[in-house]
Amino acid sequence: MSDVELTATEAARWALRAGLPLESERHAEVAATANHIHSVVRTLRELDFGETPPATHTIEGAATDGSL
Repeated sequence: MSDVELTATEAARWALRAGLPLESERHAEVAATANHIHSVVRTLRELDFGETPPATHTIEGAATDGSL
């Protein structure tokens, strides 16, 4: 991931490209949110989970014998 932050103009351009036109007063807010998300993802990618196995997922009240 790039360390260059998204500008308000770029956020507007990318939103429009995705079919989500933004009102001009929201450009800076959207850019700030996107930059925050990128910083969180960047931090998560730096974590070393080593040999940690993935978590299991269970649904409360679901059948445990494999039947539906």
